[in-house]
Amino acid sequence: MLPVSPTESATVCDGCGAALAVTALACSQCDRIVHRTRLESLARAATEASGEDAIRLWTDALTLLPEGSRQSRVIREKVAALRDAPTAPAVPASATPKWLGGLGALGVFLWKFKALLVLLLSKAKLVLLGLTKWKTALSMLLSLGVYWAAWGWPFALGFVLSIYVHEMGHVLALQHFGYPASAPMFVPGVGAFIRMREVPRTPLEDARIGLAGPVAGLVAALACFVAFHVTGAAIFAALARVGAWINVFNLIPIWQLDGARAFHGLSRAQRLVAAGAVVVAYLATSETMFLLVAAGAVYRIVATAAPQEGDGRGLLGLLGVLTVLSALLTVPVPGVGTP
Repeated sequence: MLPVSPTESATVCDGCGAALAVTALACSQCDRIVHRTRLESLARAATEASGEDAIRLWTDALTLLPEGSRQSRVIREKVAALRDAPTAPAVPASATPKWLGGLGALGVFLWKFKALLVLLLSKAKLVLLGLTKWKTALSMLLSLGVYWAAWGWPFALGFVLSIYVHEMGHVLALQHFGYPASAPMFVPGVGAFIRMREVPRTPLEDARIGLAGPVAGLVAALACFVAFHVTGAAIFAALARVGAWINVFNLIPIWQLDGARAFHGLSRAQRLVAAGAVVVAYLATSETMFLLVAAGAVYRIVATAAPQEGDGRGLLGLLGVLTVLSALLTVPVPGVGTP
């Protein structure tokens, strides 16, 4: 993509209608960034790029931002991080290792989203750091008490930790894109949430942040599944299934649920593909929650705007999450039945 010169500025602010200087980068009346559309395009391309290409695109974006603005500081940090990152041989996007390829759709998903999975593992210390926030710890204890009374403390503890890992996936994604976020807050009987301090700049970032929660929750459910096979303890099978169910619920693309953000970056055709995958998941599992996800997907297709250029990587991630969650929902729970 060619650099965009700041001299190609608009003459009237599309936010407040004030007159703009030819070289203005922000409106002097309302502080609205003049080149928002171009910046979103550059940010989307830079996020998908790597190495020198990403540095060039982010540098181009800097020319469209006022010096000293928060956005320019975030981008300068991204450029500095890219320049400090060690170089590695280029690997074609389709070059999935043979040992992962043998796992089918799960192998492709793990390979495509390896960066996020590595991030979750490498940031384990940061994930645990959220537990040091007294409000988070107190709300977790309150939720633990409610679930303890209903199901006993072992299942309650695993259930609360699964929700915590899900929410920390969002926190890590927000920090990755340079947004501040609160630690998770638990609401007994409802779940948990985090507070975003700023609205994501692009649909692509919004989709990545939304899908990060189900991806992290999926890792937690898979960990329970592995623990079940190692120990044979039925409680881990139950936690794997319940964890999968919670993340399917969060993929309903309505309101503030994660699915709404994940669908934000998909084109209309990609949303049709995702809706079809949800129907297949329902037919494979008979889990009625997938019908709610499908209904939300239809709403997104019919009633909401969609970008012309969709997020192929986001679609792959969504399909991968749906595939693995569907498989986990079929895990038998010895002596317990369906959770």
